[in-house]
Amino acid sequence: MLHLHLQRLLLLKGIDHEIIPAVENASGKIIMSWSGGKDAALALHYLQSQNNGSEIKLFTNVNEDSQTIAMHGVPVALLRQQAAALGLPITALSMPEMPSTVFYENKMAIEMEKFKTAGFHAIVFGDIFLEDLRKYREQQMAALGLKALFPLWQLSTHSLIHHFLALGFKAIVCCVNDAYLSKDYIGKIIDADFVRSLPTHVDPCGENGEFHSFVFDGPNFSVPVQFNIGNKFYKKFLPAISSTVQPNDIKDVDPFANGFWYCNLEEKA
Repeated sequence: MLHLHLQRLLLLKGIDHEIIPAVENASGKIIMSWSGGKDAALALHYLQSQNNGSEIKLFTNVNEDSQTIAMHGVPVALLRQQAAALGLPITALSMPEMPSTVFYENKMAIEMEKFKTAGFHAIVFGDIFLEDLRKYREQQMAALGLKALFPLWQLSTHSLIHHFLALGFKAIVCCVNDAYLSKDYIGKIIDADFVRSLPTHVDPCGENGEFHSFVFDGPNFSVPVQFNIGNKFYKKFLPAISSTVQPNDIKDVDPFANGFWYCNLEEKA
């Protein structure tokens, strides 16, 4: 435990060279909450680096209409190529674009029960410092009998992004929130120049939802994921219909202050 505490102190101070933080309670059968992006990829790498014989399965929510990763906009075909390159099985759960909280939690409960029946006991998330989100995940998973693990929790995001790059991961920006970044950032490769170019108000890991990414290569990939970069497009989201939000109210309700720029990442023939 002292060794783990020292590792985390070093990462908090930004000293990230050659350090792989240990993931507590990460043996046995583990679910990896998988967005296809850099934080999930780094959390997975830390988990795998323990080499403790754990059995890992990726789990992703996908938009049932567009068949893309929720919020990231990456096609399921590329998601499955990514999982194959990582050598890991994956479960993709289809959801409406903006499900109500009740609908989302009910579908998640059904899916997590399947994992529990199969012997999985914990789920790993790539969250870094959003306290409310962590609390929500812990409460939901505890109610379902699963332990929520956060290997990146409260580590320096500046250290994490540089560690990500130093490990040899490669990622592309697939979505930006235009409250923070312009569409010029869409389709950019995440490298040292990208990190230096970010405005000071943007977290280098995009932890506040400033941008999302798709990882296409890294130390735990057998081969890079091949894709083409298509057109850019702009999108705003509307809330789910519920007892408090009805169809006629939609025009007056905007759950996001701004919209999102995406680029179409297309599977190579």
